[in-house]
Amino acid sequence: MSTDNKQQALADITRAVMHILDSWNLDADTMRQVLGLPDDVRARTFAKFREGHALFPNDPTVLRRCEYVVRIADALRTAYPVNPKMSGRWIHQRQKRFGGRTPISMILNDGETGFAVVLGEVDCTFAWDCTGSKAVSVAK
Repeated sequence: MSTDNKQQALADITRAVMHILDSWNLDADTMRQVLGLPDDVRARTFAKFREGHALFPNDPTVLRRCEYVVRIADALRTAYPVNPKMSGRWIHQRQKRFGGRTPISMILNDGETGFAVVLGEVDCTFAWDCTGSKAVSVAK
């Protein structure tokens, strides 16, 4: 992939993820933590991300977390197709399956493990892959 194509892909990812995080009503500090960005990333940088004047770093951890955000948002869009605001609401609601914790607290406190648990809750295909279903089918 050419450098221009990589930059365009990173720009697309940045815009899409910022749109999702904004729809989840997260403040800049929470967004920074969700994405695993360094502590020196300031609130005004997030305005630059939104406007397309800055891109997320091309870092494997940040990009993996972006993928989780996109997959969670996509699964919530599928679960609540007639209520687009439900995604932002659900991420802040206490869930019995999480021991009364909110999905965003799972992500913030448990890192990528929290992301995996939250994604597994809303995306059955992810949960299916994590349970070893591939191993069972390979063994046959």
